[in-house]
Amino acid sequence: MSARTFYVYAPSGHATDPAAVHRAVALLEARGARVVLDDSALERHQRFAGDDDARLAAVMRAAASGADVAVAVRGGYGWTRLLPRIDFRVIARAPTTWLGHSDFTAFQLAMLARTGRGSLAGPMAGYDFGAEAPSAFTLEHCFRMLDTDADDAGFATQGPDGEHAGTLWGGNLAMVASLAGTPYWPGVRDGILFLEDVGEHPYRIERMLYQLHLAGCLDAQRAIVLGAFTEYRLFDHDAGYDLASVVEHLRARVAVPIYTGLPFGHVRDKLTLPVGGHATLAVRDGQATLHVAVAR
Repeated sequence: MSARTFYVYAPSGHATDPAAVHRAVALLEARGARVVLDDSALERHQRFAGDDDARLAAVMRAAASGADVAVAVRGGYGWTRLLPRIDFRVIARAPTTWLGHSDFTAFQLAMLARTGRGSLAGPMAGYDFGAEAPSAFTLEHCFRMLDTDADDAGFATQGPDGEHAGTLWGGNLAMVASLAGTPYWPGVRDGILFLEDVGEHPYRIERMLYQLHLAGCLDAQRAIVLGAFTEYRLFDHDAGYDLASVVEHLRARVAVPIYTGLPFGHVRDKLTLPVGGHATLAVRDGQATLHVAVAR
């Protein structure tokens, strides 16, 4: 990869494994990058990486750093507290590409809504770059996106044959649903909405999808693409009600096609997706081809 500067900061949960953050720095440096570790990246206040003031200051330092890429340490929770206090005029002027997923979705959608600027949904320092054995798939797709502003991927899917194109947006389902009706909702129409989540039982996934559906969001898209929904467990009284049941139920009620199998979420192998960019999704005989590109 060409030389670039990464700024590693912690806007949400505290670093549960500080050694992973240092491994992330070492991996990025080994790939030729200059890495700046924010002074508060390893701080802790309750469940957060510092109190709200400290985390807000870290975000604004990242924006002022001039770094090519600002990558979050991890998700968890915390961005929602900061949104009303972020100076989005500074964010809009910064040349930095913002990278992350999970709780980071709240910032991504807020930035898109308030500034029109896109960002990258992809790996983070602690879980991905700092893994003891980082995913070659994740690294390949991340650096291809950073180097070329575009990427292609294929994956097995369930859903009807067809081709769909539009603005790519979405991310963590809980964060997407939580912003509906707020000043930080981007209101994308005729887009391709991608969603994932972690630790949410299928009935809660369905309830959040219904929230988006009843708000008119789902039917306003060209297609909905579901990534990984992980780390939940079913109970005896679910009696066959599982995630597949949720998808089947929604397909009968949503006017646009719903696809599964997107390699994205709280999983080891994930794509890097340009939120606010352009996507073309072609599906035939259970195989999907996805082309994504940063908006020009």
